Amino acid sequence: MSNAFKVGQRVLVKDGDPPGHIRTPFFLRGKSGVVETIHGEFRNPEELAYGKEGLPKKPLYLVRFLQTEVWVDYRGAPGDTVSADIYEHWLDAE
Repeated sequence: MSNAFKVGQRVLVKDGDPPGHIRTPFFLRGKSGVVETIHGEFRNPEELAYGKEGLPKKPLYLVRFLQTEVWVDYRGAPGDTVSADIYEHWLDAE
């Protein structure tokens, strides 16, 4: 499987709330960030939680977000960031 995104690319976290075991933080859904690292491919934990095989494997990315874009009332330094591991099926190109 090839990765849809590259390090340095801007991505948008899908804004959804499907039922079930979801590994994407709710507070990051609908937010834009930048791919920092590509960790590799892993079995899908959202399916593993239900006893399935989690296949095919999915690429996992470390995505960095500006805190000021995540939290409306953020009062820290403008360059402060938060990073999260997010699977490819939760990301769109921006």
